[in-house]
Amino acid sequence: MIRDKSYSVKVIFTIILLMVLKTSSVTGAGHVRIGTIGTAAPSFSGRKDMQKVVEEMILFWGNQLKQVLPDKPDVILLPEFFDIPSGFSSKVQEEYIAIRGDQLQTYLSSIAKKHNCYVAYGTLRRDHAGNLRNSAIMLDRRGDLLGIYDKNFPTIGEMESGIIAGNKAPVFECDFGRVAMVICFDLNFDELLEQVADQKPDLLLFPSMYHGGQMQSNWAYACRSFFVGAISGKGTLSQIRDPLGEVVASTTNYFNYSVASINLNSELVHLGYNFGKLSALKAKYGNSVTIKDPGNLGPVLVSSEDGNLNINQLLREFDIQTLDDYFDSSRKFRLKRGNMN
Repeated sequence: MIRDKSYSVKVIFTIILLMVLKTSSVTGAGHVRIGTIGTAAPSFSGRKDMQKVVEEMILFWGNQLKQVLPDKPDVILLPEFFDIPSGFSSKVQEEYIAIRGDQLQTYLSSIAKKHNCYVAYGTLRRDHAGNLRNSAIMLDRRGDLLGIYDKNFPTIGEMESGIIAGNKAPVFECDFGRVAMVICFDLNFDELLEQVADQKPDLLLFPSMYHGGQMQSNWAYACRSFFVGAISGKGTLSQIRDPLGEVVASTTNYFNYSVASINLNSELVHLGYNFGKLSALKAKYGNSVTIKDPGNLGPVLVSSEDGNLNINQLLREFDIQTLDDYFDSSRKFRLKRGNMN
């Protein structure tokens, strides 16, 4: 009887595992397909029928989403204020938000559920206490609310218009890893960067109205994270960056969307003391391992392309430290007697 029960448990576990794998669209262990759309919400200045505006906004974003859905992304990111029409006065904007309510979120929830993907977007909303917030919202694969991030550093102009700053930087657990979000002007504040980096997100989502230039690379590298921007500014590129801060995919002057597969089964490693070890790693595992060197930096991005090979196990096999462990070793060695005066 004990043997039969054990067998039954194993069968049930196997069935559940297969169901989980079947319902997940992740392209392979560590691989996550990301879609970003960089375009501004349309202008509806002069319109009086706010429900009609909401319906046209849903139609507009439905057409935008059709561009990325054929690639079956695991995550779709839309820009800051994705559903806030331009050309409205503050008073008319408030009227629109009241009529809109959760209608856009409900629509995106249906997309997330139908296409088995996470959807994240930036919007303007009233929280439960009635405070006006510039928020990034993430829905899970079932279309349920996964989490909300409230912009920690609205501009002075935003705060003068009534937007209340947030004071938390949550990280959300997804089936592929940990996700953090920041919005637009947030990118300029080191105290927020440190708070996010300490939580070690795998993916950082950035709905915005400005690009941020080199700050995007700074955040990706400092957080040891892939970085995805969805920028609503006209003609501004929405890009996907790796933890080295380098662009791996981008919108163009012809297309306002981009889809790419990123590999989270990867770690940053410093070349110091590791040239021979990395060569041995490559010699043994061949094209199951990739080593990306951006040049002039020192660290490289080491990735396992085999879903059965965990990158940290591979690094341990060859006694290769991660970048942060290497830096921590340097800090500790510096403190030893005779090494600092």
